[in-house]
Amino acid sequence: MSSASSRSRPDPVAAALDAAAAAVLDAIVSLAAANPVVLIDGRSGAGKTSLAGTLVRRWPLRGRVQSMALDSVYPGWDGLDAGVRTAIDLVLIPHARGMVGVWQRWDWNDESWAEAHAVDPSLPLIVEGVGLLNAETARLADIRVWLESPAVSRRERALARDGDAYRPHWERWARQEDVHVTRDEPNRHATHVFAIP
Repeated sequence: MSSASSRSRPDPVAAALDAAAAAVLDAIVSLAAANPVVLIDGRSGAGKTSLAGTLVRRWPLRGRVQSMALDSVYPGWDGLDAGVRTAIDLVLIPHARGMVGVWQRWDWNDESWAEAHAVDPSLPLIVEGVGLLNAETARLADIRVWLESPAVSRRERALARDGDAYRPHWERWARQEDVHVTRDEPNRHATHVFAIP
């Protein structure tokens, strides 16, 4: 097989994420809301960040959209639940109440809190991260996305992205994801479920 023909084959992951983005964008337009909230959940390496980035770039409404990644608020490798709680208390609940939310970024290198960021309740909001979909957040978001992806594919993508910084913590983080999936049944709270190869 020539390298030219292998390069011309469509990337199935990119195609699946593109289709997911198109469906979510259609749903956003259908809402006819000025400041919709979109949550994107899925296990590590499922494509959450890529999907969120595509939604921001193709945002269908006038004005700008705010985006937040839970990677910025998980307080370390054992902080999945704490990061979700931060997003709920400091961002999602204030946004739903029409109040400005303020969250601090977790500096993974210094292992401490860094600068603060404000979230404007009058603007749309996308939040992505593992652990987001549960019974509480389902009441605080208009569109809720769950990304399903095989473990082998996810691990390969996540380690290609984060490399040696993530490799020793993969199992540790996966155990927290297991708890979330079992306890919260995120796919049941999703308005959209997409399979990513």
